[in-house]
Amino acid sequence: TRLYFSFLSLVFAEKDKTYQNPCDYSNGDWVRDRRSPLYNVTTCGTIKESEKCISNGRPDSGYLYWRWKPNECNLPRFEPLTFLQLVQNKHIAFVGDSLARNQLESLLCMLSTISTPNLVYQSANDNKFRRWHFPSHNANFSLYWSPFLVQGVERSNEGPYYNTMYLDHVNERWARDLDWFDMVVVSFGHWFLLPSVYYENGSVIGSLNCQDLNHTQMDFYVPLRKVLRTTLSSIIERKKGKGNNGVDVIVKTFSPAHFEGDWNKAGTCSKTEPYKKEEKELEGMDAEIRKIEIEEVENAKAKASELGGFRFEVLDVTKLALLRPDGHPGAYMNPFPFAKGVPERVQNDCVHWCLPGPIDTWNEIFLEMIKKWEEQQRER
Repeated sequence: TRLYFSFLSLVFAEKDKTYQNPCDYSNGDWVRDRRSPLYNVTTCGTIKESEKCISNGRPDSGYLYWRWKPNECNLPRFEPLTFLQLVQNKHIAFVGDSLARNQLESLLCMLSTISTPNLVYQSANDNKFRRWHFPSHNANFSLYWSPFLVQGVERSNEGPYYNTMYLDHVNERWARDLDWFDMVVVSFGHWFLLPSVYYENGSVIGSLNCQDLNHTQMDFYVPLRKVLRTTLSSIIERKKGKGNNGVDVIVKTFSPAHFEGDWNKAGTCSKTEPYKKEEKELEGMDAEIRKIEIEEVENAKAKASELGGFRFEVLDVTKLALLRPDGHPGAYMNPFPFAKGVPERVQNDCVHWCLPGPIDTWNEIFLEMIKKWEEQQRER
């Protein structure tokens, strides 16, 4: 009997330790894995054509056989049924840039292995706003294109050549639907590297790489911080005081690109294996963007701590993504780019991720976050 109670004490002590010090999934290494991905391009219909690397002729498949091994704990293989059970009767919105779309498509592919979603809404012409419904669990997943998170005008080939961002006004295209959401997954960053003009309080406060406009030149770190602060503050303001109608907010950290050379000057990403963690340090721009995102989520947590109904967390993928230069479509963003020999210039995608591919790991961590929240809820 004494041994039995000692065992129980040990179990509960470990459980308490887990919740007090949850696993840091962001630090680890990629290790070989013989298991095949849960899905492929022929079994999942929601993959964008430019991310179907194998069917577009990519000759190597070794990039599919790696798993992320955190230093501190085990990261289980994705469990589609568990995920759907945990989000039953809920609505999850992915808001932001094309990495938000990339991650949602990965998630839908994995969930589709056990339950078929229905596409119930699609914006005309551009597919930038979509919603899927899983009748089996009454679960909804929405995609909102909003690369700045705030109001703005995207640059285009027709002009202007720069983005325009209103740093203190959240984008109503997604924010007006907040009351529908149980969870929001935010993804942004890459559009901030492009020439931009920044407004605050109705006036221009500066610009990035727009020398001919005669504005004050500024880097993008301050606008990026302001945008995330505006976004998270707007969510708190619009949802506070609504009792059980709160919201969980997850900010996915910056996902580094892997162009060997400039992205707009024939840069490529031709590696076929991950970096080892000792080969590649998180530094410079990638590290600074991640730092800003983590700090602003902590600020939002503090602001919402006494209100109830809010959970703010970081889905920290920066380090694990940094180590996967092999996981992008590269030249195979287009079908069989070398079928007629090697052209003088080949367009490469070294930002988005092949499906299936390393981005599936983001959703494995996402599931573990939801499981932890559910356990904590039951403990209360």
